[in-house]
Amino acid sequence: MVCALGIEGSANKIGIGIIRDGKVLANVRKTYITPPGEGFLPKETAKHHREAILGLVKSSLKEAQLKPSDLDVICYTKGPGMAPPLLVGAIVARTLSLLWDIPLLGVNHCIGHIEMGRLITGAQNPIVLYVSGGNTQVIAYSNKRYRIFGETIDIAVGNCLDRFARIIKLSNDPSPGYNIEQLAKSSNRYIKLPYVVKGMDVSFSGILSYIEDLAEPGKRQNKRKRPQEEEVNNYSQADLCYSLQETIFAMLVEITERAMAHCGSNEVLIVGGVGCNERLQEMMRIMCEERGGKLFATDERYCIDNGLMIAHAGAEMFRSGTRMPFEEAFVTQRFRTDEVLVSWRDD
Repeated sequence: MVCALGIEGSANKIGIGIIRDGKVLANVRKTYITPPGEGFLPKETAKHHREAILGLVKSSLKEAQLKPSDLDVICYTKGPGMAPPLLVGAIVARTLSLLWDIPLLGVNHCIGHIEMGRLITGAQNPIVLYVSGGNTQVIAYSNKRYRIFGETIDIAVGNCLDRFARIIKLSNDPSPGYNIEQLAKSSNRYIKLPYVVKGMDVSFSGILSYIEDLAEPGKRQNKRKRPQEEEVNNYSQADLCYSLQETIFAMLVEITERAMAHCGSNEVLIVGGVGCNERLQEMMRIMCEERGGKLFATDERYCIDNGLMIAHAGAEMFRSGTRMPFEEAFVTQRFRTDEVLVSWRDD
């Protein structure tokens, strides 16, 4: 039995989780929320994390009814992510490791999402669609690695949604993507948008530029009307949100289905913050059922960045014999999913 404490702070959420032998003991989190129309900057996000993290560590131990001496390993997000917020988690993890004389492990953020999803849903060997504000990847496990079959070639799907929410001044509370999802439910009017799938990869930056022009036509440098603007001149924000979701989610379903066919898999697991989106889950479920497969997904407790996923992935690494010298306890903004040796899986 391994008891692990995990620290996650790669973006605008700072979370602490504690897990023991696959049993959730604590999962606490705080989110840095900015005003409508604004994103979160690294410096201000790190300041928020510094102010919140020690209180979260204390509350997680209290919720788990544990003492520091009960812990076997302290885990933190090593990357990928924004450097200043990542450093907050790493510095606190290093400090606690020295104070409490407990081993330390750096965990890949993406691996944390995958392993948390597998634990909660019970999925055995699924095709993984990892969708968040910073990452968009289609992944399959093979020979001790999570192999990336397809990914975004520019911005992540969550970044596309977040930036469009800023354009139309939607609230960032609880998250821009959630508010786009709710607004989209009030429309069923589809506006044709660019659909950009290139083999197994996707692109979202052109779609974002196109829909920004539709949302704010007065800002466009080229004043020439696009062909469909004669027909679409009274669309609402809800119409735009609905159309954006339908388009980009269809792209994700397409490349996920292609990965299923290639690998002969009948399971799909959606992880990452955008994985909470009910419309994405619905579209993916329809595709899976048509292929005789099954969709696995989690709710916002485990989809959205959290310390528990870092604790669980770290516990699996620790249990399989992985150790990290203290000198390697740094962070990196670029840490790809397929760089990690998956020592804890034997299949």
